Parts: sequence; C-alpha cells; structure tokens
Amino acid sequence: MSSTVSTHAREANPLYRPEPSTMAGRVRRKLSSRMASVISIVIAIVWTIPTFGLFVSSLRPENDIKTTGWWTFFKHPTLTLDNYNEVVFGASSSSGRLASYFVNSLVITVPAVLFSVSIAAMAAYALSWLNFRGRDWIFIGVFALQIVPLQMALIPVLKLMSGYTDLGGGFFAVWFAHTCFGLPLGVFLLHNFMSELPKDLFEAARVDGAGPAMTFRRIVVPLITPALASLTIFQFLWIWNDLLVALVFTSGPGTRPLTVRLAELAGTRGNDWQRLTSGAFVSMIIPLVVFLSLQRYFVRGLLAGGVKG
Repeated sequence: MSSTVSTHAREANPLYRPEPSTMAGRVRRKLSSRMASVISIVIAIVWTIPTFGLFVSSLRPENDIKTTGWWTFFKHPTLTLDNYNEVVFGASSSSGRLASYFVNSLVITVPAVLFSVSIAAMAAYALSWLNFRGRDWIFIGVFALQIVPLQMALIPVLKLMSGYTDLGGGFFAVWFAHTCFGLPLGVFLLHNFMSELPKDLFEAARVDGAGPAMTFRRIVVPLITPALASLTIFQFLWIWNDLLVALVFTSGPGTRPLTVRLAELAGTRGNDWQRLTSGAFVSMIIPLVVFLSLQRYFVRGLLAGGVKG
C-alpha cells in the first residue's frame, strides 16, 4: 500500500520523469533486485571459503595441519607465525626463502604491466581514431593473434631474445615476453572501449589545435580510466600467477618469481603443508591488494559499453 502511495506521489510531481524502458534500465533493475543480491552474497561466501581455509591453515602449527582439518581450528584455536617466518625468511635450503622471490615477482610484474597496458592503449587509440592505410587490416591481425596458443610462441620468442637475456638484470626477456603475449587482448579490449567515445570530443580537440598526442593524453586517457584499470587487473593477475613464461625466460634464484619457487616446494617438499599454505597465501597478498584497490574501476570497465540505452 505504501509503495502504491509513493508511486502516485511521484507521478503527481510535475518534475517527475519515468525511467525509460531501455536495455540498460532493465539490466540495472535486475542486478539491483533482492534475489540478485542474495545470489551474489551466496556466491561470495562459497568463493571465499577456500581462501579462508588456506589462511587459517597457514596460521596453525605443523602438527595440527598434518593431523586435522582446518575447520577443527574453532574447537581448539591455536595460532602461530612460525610458518610465515620460516617460509619467508628461513635460511635453510628446505625452507621457502620467499623474500627474494617475492621481490623478483614485483620486478617482473610491475614493468611488464606498465609496458603492456601503455602500449596497448596507444595502439588502440591509433586503430580507433587515426586514419591511415591498412588500419582495419592491422586490427584484424591483432584480433587474430589472440587465437595463437602461447605455447607455440615460446620457443620463437626465446630464440629472438637469446642475445638480450642479460639486459635489465636478466629480466628484459620476461618483460618482453609478457608484453608481447598481453598486447592482442589489451588492444582488442581498449579498442572496443575507445571506439564508443563521442566523435565530437575529437573534433573539438582538433578545432582547439590539439594534436593526436595531446588528445590522447588530455582527453582519451581520463575517459578510459575504468577500462585501463580493468586491463591492469587482468594483466597483473595473469603475470603475477604465471609459471610457464617464468620457467622459460628466467634462470636461477636471482630472476625467478614466487610461482616457480612454490612449484619447487610442492614438488620436493609436498609433505610440508605448513610451508605450502603460508607460501601460497604470501603469493596472494599483492593480487588481493591490487584487486580490492581497483575493484570499483574494474566493475565500471566491465559494464561500460556493455549495454546501450
């Protein structure tokens, strides 16, 4: 009854304008319904349970981890930081010694993400708004590169970079590989986003005397921030969690990332669950921070351009 009264009150208001029945409006109403909220909460809880169990296990003593499940922690709660201290700062060969590998992962991931995202943004801008011969064919070629399996390109790229493995302290080859492998998807996603920008903005910029570089820097980049954030998250998670490329293009503990060391621990120390659980959670910290800090841009980037109305 109250909802009916409020509806009549809104309609009686001379400034009231009913929401148009567009695709965007219908999708917005369905995603904000009570049932959608309940489903989202259930999915979030189910998705979080394994991560919570991993975290609890990483804080339990070695004997408790090997004899009982993590859910028994609530009956006899016992916490310790010895697992993290051993796996991160341990000096023995059997310990994780993940501190240096953690730094290697940062040194690999941050430059590779910056290179791939920045080059993809400039290439997408050129393919979207700069007129030159063969532009459409280049975009088709970039799109087609997405179907090339990563495993087929590893050996040719490795041979290409064989003479440059010492550049950048040994990290140049893996930077180059991650940048090349991430460009096709990045260019495709950003091109679809940029192509929907209003043409009037670019015409007004040309009238004001702005060149392509200034237009990209002052107009395009601020408008595609959600798309850039989404692509940054994808690239960061993919590069941080990568094992195959790291195994091929890095050598020795001086350049290898966390994923390689965790794989070694799982292969040679499979019974040391206290090290594996704490090491796995150490590798999850940075991706979680990146995702949580950019999640609002991530959602906006995924939904932008998805519906029109």
